[in-house]
Amino acid sequence: MGKTLFEKIWDKHVVRTIEDGPDVLYIDKHFIHEVTSPQAFAGLAKRGLALFRPDRTIATADHNVPTKDQHLPIKDRLSRLQVDQLIENCKNFGVELYGLGHPFQGIVHVIGPELGITQPGMTIVCGDSHTSTHGAFGSIAFGIGTSEVEMVFASQCLLQNRPKLMRINIEGSLNKGVVSKDIILYIISKISASGGTGYFIEFAGSAIRSLSMESRMTICNMSIEMGARGGMIAPDETTFNYIKGRHFAPSGEEWERKTSQWKQLFSDEDAQFDKEIAINAENIEPMITYGTNPGLGIAINALIPSIESITEEGERKNIIKALEYMGLQAGKPLKGMPVQNVFIGSCTNSRIEDLRLVASVVKGRKKSENVKVMIVPGSQQVAAQAKEEGLNRIFEEAGFEVRQAGCSACLGMNEDKIPSGEYCISTSNRNFEGRQGAGARTLLASPLTAAAAAITGVVSDVRELMEQ
Repeated sequence: MGKTLFEKIWDKHVVRTIEDGPDVLYIDKHFIHEVTSPQAFAGLAKRGLALFRPDRTIATADHNVPTKDQHLPIKDRLSRLQVDQLIENCKNFGVELYGLGHPFQGIVHVIGPELGITQPGMTIVCGDSHTSTHGAFGSIAFGIGTSEVEMVFASQCLLQNRPKLMRINIEGSLNKGVVSKDIILYIISKISASGGTGYFIEFAGSAIRSLSMESRMTICNMSIEMGARGGMIAPDETTFNYIKGRHFAPSGEEWERKTSQWKQLFSDEDAQFDKEIAINAENIEPMITYGTNPGLGIAINALIPSIESITEEGERKNIIKALEYMGLQAGKPLKGMPVQNVFIGSCTNSRIEDLRLVASVVKGRKKSENVKVMIVPGSQQVAAQAKEEGLNRIFEEAGFEVRQAGCSACLGMNEDKIPSGEYCISTSNRNFEGRQGAGARTLLASPLTAAAAAITGVVSDVRELMEQ
């Protein structure tokens, strides 16, 4: 019997299998940042251990950093403490650090791919749930806890139980105004925020193969939002063309050797999955969430589901609670509802392709006077490219505020918070209660839908702007 893409990579990295227990899995790359690494470093120091493979570890500052005046000392005490601790730990343990001021600094899941560090066939971990982003390159990538970060520091291995496998096939052509964020929000709305629990998911089909690498990263990034351990996509020529020539990408004879290996990374025709789901791409419309988990999403022109239509009692109670928090009513439309904030950024949608999408909508237009708009590039390299391409000028002429690289308003951990009670259309990945600040109300959407709201001041169907 053939093997799945996941099995080919996993089996190659098993150091040993514990009888009736987990596998000892070798880890190729370990990304760290300022929030989940301090305790792990402290654990090593307490035991008098060195970092086993510092050459396999890459650090950056992203979660808790300011996105304004990064050349100045950090004002917030906790942020400053975390960043300073990361600098000290990386120095003491010999880890390469792309900190504030470094041209490679940025969100950990943006810089790995853009630098060519992320490559097919790897096992990749980070103390961050959205590590699944890197699976877009045909790698096994997943988030880990702080104790596991210490385990990788000490041994470059992890104890891991083999997950079940799911394949989601998306066939057909995407409709106008529909992008990868809509694809993944549509999938989660269909299978729920827990529908992938216990699985590692491979995304396949003609609609997936037609996507750019940036778009594939968006889909794998949010696989965690359906409860999955991670998501992945088989590498192809699109993957190889993206990697080639990047800073840490192989070159010369090594490139030829690597690509020859990468071309073997696909699920065999007779490979077996525990579950398969088929989706017609033509059924997907621009999506937006209305609740407090990413599974509570609808098409932009649809109505919020009626309470009576929800048969499961637990789910019904959760939706009633979510609508109360969001200040919304079942059976009503979202379209036309005023919003006060638009956030374009995060490890889900802060790459250069995302900013180009936004610019394509807002060029020559002005933002609504009632909306505050933040554009936060995912890395210093994205920021430099946006400026070089003239995207910053388009944003500034539209009245948008362009910030510096970081996680920003994706999470209420730094200074970029959404005020309590206000609505924010966000290109980020989570809409939990208080995720963007205490009392903030988050509506997840694509960069195109976010751009449309920035211009109109209300939840809008971007296709109507595209027709003008």
